Amino acid sequence: MSELVIEGLRASVGDREILRGVDLVVRSGEVHAIMGPNGSGKSTLSGVIMGRPGYTVTGGSVRLDGTELLGLDVWERAQAGVFLAMQYPVEVPGVALGEVLTAAANAGGRDSGSVAELVASEADRVGLDRSFLLRSLNVDFSGGEKKRNETVQLGVLRPRFAILDEIDSGLDVDALGQVARRVEDATTEWSLGVIAVTHYNRLLEQLHADVVHIFAGGKILQSGGPELATQLEISGYGEWAPAEPSAAPLEPDPFDL
Repeated sequence: MSELVIEGLRASVGDREILRGVDLVVRSGEVHAIMGPNGSGKSTLSGVIMGRPGYTVTGGSVRLDGTELLGLDVWERAQAGVFLAMQYPVEVPGVALGEVLTAAANAGGRDSGSVAELVASEADRVGLDRSFLLRSLNVDFSGGEKKRNETVQLGVLRPRFAILDEIDSGLDVDALGQVARRVEDATTEWSLGVIAVTHYNRLLEQLHADVVHIFAGGKILQSGGPELATQLEISGYGEWAPAEPSAAPLEPDPFDL
């Protein structure tokens, strides 16, 4: 069993502290939902775990099976078994999905001979038309098509842990069901551990959370079972202190990653 352990994680953007002591443990096969108001630092948490440029880590630790991830390059974290489905997937003109995943397989020392077959199979599972597999990555894709595409990558790469940063945004009801079920299946197929950042309980109707965390002010304020997400649908975040506004989102730049 693998374990992703976050302890006392603090991080800033410029001179503004966004993460203020995050503690979280996710194990193989578990789904942890992170829910909170806008500006609370949820996307910052995702980016810091993955090593996205632009953030300054000022304290704490992120360990995968005892290996410290902080200080590693993004590609090293990916090879260690961490995957980030971005809130705003980037467009990569001139490069098709199959080429990206073949390169990833080769870089990780895996057999790339079956990548094309795997990509097609995963596309079918999430309802992504195979014609998109031949096009430049995410170029002229709708928001929902980009999120399906992210899920295809997840299914082919089979990481140990996946961070889903609002993967439900831009998805219609049918697409949401397909994407959520694919991730749910992965928790048993290869014991994928999941951190799902979301605003809405609808994602958790298919992707069943073991633990729901309320995140505000740069840290986890309360944790509970799935019923906590249902409560939030009714009451909102009024009983928790409002989050301070975070720094503006970083612009996605695949070449910095």
